[in-house]
Amino acid sequence: MQPSRDISRLIEIMAALRNPDGGCPWDLEQDFASIRHYTIEEAYEVADAIEREDYADLREELGDLLLQPVYHAQMASEQGLFDIGDVVFAITEKLIRRHPHVFGEEAARNAGGAKAKWDEVKADERAKKAERKQTPSSILDDVPHALPALARAEKLSRRAASVQFDWPDWRQTLAKVREELDEVAAAAEAGNTAEIHEELGDLLFAAANLARKLGVEGESALRDANVKFDRRFRYVESRATEDAVPLAEAGLNRLDGYWNEIRAKERG
Repeated sequence: MQPSRDISRLIEIMAALRNPDGGCPWDLEQDFASIRHYTIEEAYEVADAIEREDYADLREELGDLLLQPVYHAQMASEQGLFDIGDVVFAITEKLIRRHPHVFGEEAARNAGGAKAKWDEVKADERAKKAERKQTPSSILDDVPHALPALARAEKLSRRAASVQFDWPDWRQTLAKVREELDEVAAAAEAGNTAEIHEELGDLLFAAANLARKLGVEGESALRDANVKFDRRFRYVESRATEDAVPLAEAGLNRLDGYWNEIRAKERG
């Protein structure tokens, strides 16, 4: 078996790995549930390579991500559910259906108009799916539960905003964040663990909503904040090492001083 630029070779390799006669024992043990976390992990690794602008790594990570639908489709084919051809047909049909301004007779003058048409088609799809399942339709129906919580909160609030269930501007949303923060403080003062849990959830949801109102992707902003904290804390560690002070014994005032050093350096 030789590598190839043709995706059919990847499909052949996956089939060979899952072949009970001479396949890979580990691959043969897997099922949809056991590899689902790899699918999510590979998507994050693609995002990480993009954020680092490491395009050699991006090429590799995209290959790892591409393996996931091929893997799932191979297992589905073995069970007579669907195969990779069905997957490709479904996405090509969806893209054509959702872009009538490209593949049909409708027109879109700009990106906003194109997005509006996409949303209109998706809304119609949700209604038809609910009709097939004989369940009430909701604009929240296809917001995936498996999304990271912050990203899902932002998407839920965006869907609600599409029917005007939203604060008029960011100032009212900010006021809601402050209100939720006060409620967290009250719960903490009372020492009610269950209430603290609930109020912190409300605060985080309100913060995600504020990010949306300000045109910021909350999940991306938090990832960037994580990267910044990681970078600055590593500086704190290095400064403690330079001063020959054990980190656990340095004390908050000294560590905070190191932290302020790197903040000042980064701000120029």
